[in-house]
Amino acid sequence: MSDVLTGEEARRIALAAQGFGSRRDAGLSSWRQIAPAIGRMGLLQIDSVNVLVRSHYLPVFSRIGAYDRAALDTRAFAGGKKRALFEYWAHEASLLPLDMHPLMRWRMQRAAAGVGIYSGIAKFASENRDYVRAVVEEVRQRGPMGASELDDPGTRSGPWWGWHKGKTALEYLFWAGEVTTGHRRGFERIYDLPERVIPSEIGAVETPDEADAIRALTLAGAKAHGVATETDIRDYFRLPVAEARIALRELVEEGALRPVRVEGWQHQAYLAADAVMPARGTPTALLSPFDPLVWHRPRTERIFDFHYRLEFYTPGHKRIFGYFVMPFLHRGRLEARIDLKADRAANRLRVLGVFTEETVRRPEAMLPALAEELRRLAGWLELGDILVEAQTPLANLLKEQMT
Repeated sequence: MSDVLTGEEARRIALAAQGFGSRRDAGLSSWRQIAPAIGRMGLLQIDSVNVLVRSHYLPVFSRIGAYDRAALDTRAFAGGKKRALFEYWAHEASLLPLDMHPLMRWRMQRAAAGVGIYSGIAKFASENRDYVRAVVEEVRQRGPMGASELDDPGTRSGPWWGWHKGKTALEYLFWAGEVTTGHRRGFERIYDLPERVIPSEIGAVETPDEADAIRALTLAGAKAHGVATETDIRDYFRLPVAEARIALRELVEEGALRPVRVEGWQHQAYLAADAVMPARGTPTALLSPFDPLVWHRPRTERIFDFHYRLEFYTPGHKRIFGYFVMPFLHRGRLEARIDLKADRAANRLRVLGVFTEETVRRPEAMLPALAEELRRLAGWLELGDILVEAQTPLANLLKEQMT
């Protein structure tokens, strides 16, 4: 590939790197198809918003189509040989492949030492040392438990999101790697000891030096993007600035990354050595707000000319597009955004808003594909009906496509 890429070429590289463009099976995919999709992304972000379905399920669906969510749950939270994922703080709270566990230990060590953003909660642990050790021992003796199940959960201990004392202790221990997520009850994290959750062969892997781990994560972030700026790469696993810059320089020297210029980008870009640029990049999919293709908003604007912000926590009367708004990737471009809600009581997928981008000259041309994606989504979520509730000309045209 050239040292100068057009914006169109960068877009095709980015889509391919994220696993878009592969054929989506008509049937229900199993773990054999799920695992490569997660491996290519490197992680699945977890979030509490559940108006449609938990956020970590959606990126896999966007790439491979309908799959068995129970298969993902089993690999994320089952014990023994079936576990293939673990939970830790990566981009945000995330599920990661088990082989990433050694690469996250530097962050656990920083949390235990109270370095940087962990200083406040580490101070709590230091000031409540006996209590924190008692919490670890209780988990050891009683087995997996939620924070509220502690013998002494305590009261709110400080400014940490309204957590009570027990929750704060468990979260410190989670970040420090002394406990981990055994499973989740609904969205509640159930804590357990790592040696009872993480397979012994993973626990036995030697912990890499911090610099080596950050270099490996820098490369993983670059590969997940295909082509990206320094900030894009750092954001993927939320890496520290100085250390990531050193890692980038070393990866360029090794030939794992190549500096390139992308037309229209203000900053230096880096191309992964194994990046692929398809002759055409025309995938179509509905995207989670937490999909790694769009979660770094400056990159989303740079690649797709798509200004996207979450409105979950915006008061209803101030929202522009809606509560759970999914970008619609149509033939490789972000052309619309759809506000959706799963009404499980009525067994219905509700379409609350349909908005096209101003740059789309013929919005009606994308509606057949959007209707098909909505049918795919409703079928996967086992919702029997789709109701277009929005009252706009575009929504009315979509309603005709759904009949």
